[in-house]
Amino acid sequence: MNTFKYRAQGVDGKSCSGVVEAYDEYAAIEELRRTYPVIDNITPVGAKRKVPLTLNEPMTLSDRTLSLVSSQFAIMLRAGLPMNRVVELVANQTSDKLMKRILNGCAEDVAAGCGLAGSLEKFGSKVPAVFIETVRAGEESGTLERSFERLKIYYDRAHKTRAKVRRALTYPVIVILLAIVTVAIVMVKLVPDMIDSFAQLGAELPAPTRILIAISNFLVKFWPWLLGGFCVLAVGGTLFGRTERGKLFFSHLRLKLPVLGKISRMNTAAQTANTMTTLLAAGLPVSRATGIVSRVLYARCAARDLERCVPRLEAGETLLDTLRDVPDLPEMLVEMAGIGETSGSLEETLGTVGQFYEEEAMRASDQALAMIEPMLTVILGVFVGFIVIAIYMPMFSMYQGFGV
Repeated sequence: MNTFKYRAQGVDGKSCSGVVEAYDEYAAIEELRRTYPVIDNITPVGAKRKVPLTLNEPMTLSDRTLSLVSSQFAIMLRAGLPMNRVVELVANQTSDKLMKRILNGCAEDVAAGCGLAGSLEKFGSKVPAVFIETVRAGEESGTLERSFERLKIYYDRAHKTRAKVRRALTYPVIVILLAIVTVAIVMVKLVPDMIDSFAQLGAELPAPTRILIAISNFLVKFWPWLLGGFCVLAVGGTLFGRTERGKLFFSHLRLKLPVLGKISRMNTAAQTANTMTTLLAAGLPVSRATGIVSRVLYARCAARDLERCVPRLEAGETLLDTLRDVPDLPEMLVEMAGIGETSGSLEETLGTVGQFYEEEAMRASDQALAMIEPMLTVILGVFVGFIVIAIYMPMFSMYQGFGV
């Protein structure tokens, strides 16, 4: 709630002043007119109330949290509970501290008669636009319960997809990290000791051993510079990636990579179709749904092109014609959207297409990971074999020189 200072005239014509609490200026005026027929002036006092931050609060809302909260809202609304009571109950039941803080902030506004979508915009800057706009559409159409059911399905699928990708990537990442640590220890600790031993014997070293020693000397001498350069690149890349130009650059780069680019392209298609399906099912028009999709897509280049489609859709152009100017979306998605638009079954068509590309993206990810695992084994085998050969070759040469 916000506080407003007012100056008004009563029924007897006398002036008076004071403060009133309301959601916005219009609600404050409506409240004052119940007592004062003439309102001379009304101004906000201070800033909007903020709910204090909680320690150990997550930075973002996970798909799992959004799915659980949507499910709880749908169940309680289906049971006939009033919205203000539902918000309080969900806030008390959720274990996510960020979501708890947001819902606690919304509870008072909703109890005062404000809409949930508006309260989420006020208190939940980290709530996804898809969530807020779907809730808003449900409030406007009187189908809020169904909107939360759709959100539950949407975020549940997104959570399962991300969890599967994380599980699939765990093994390669662990193997790569262990390989880097092992090679670093060998190069910085083992090889220098080996160099001292060979230097004392005065033996002539074969080419693989000299190469290994040169690499080890380089790492021992310049590792602070290498580590510093890596940190500078990481920080610089992160800061550049937060700019609009950087988002577009890395987005184009991900889509152009040999194998990962195909997976990113399919994920972009699946996210576009699934998000559009959820928004259309909530009753949003195509132009408004397209604008929201452009704000939540991970692929910034595709999001920018979709954003440019919104004015054309509002001007009366078809979805098919506008999507043809989004080169990062697969042709099949564009053509199927046109078929769904012509036949009047756009929501169902995009839902089918989204599921197809979701499955294709997972299949392509599994195939890529199936290729990566043997490649990692071969690469590690080559490194280990080279180190073993470089260490043992001078030993064999010395044994032969001693006549052993």
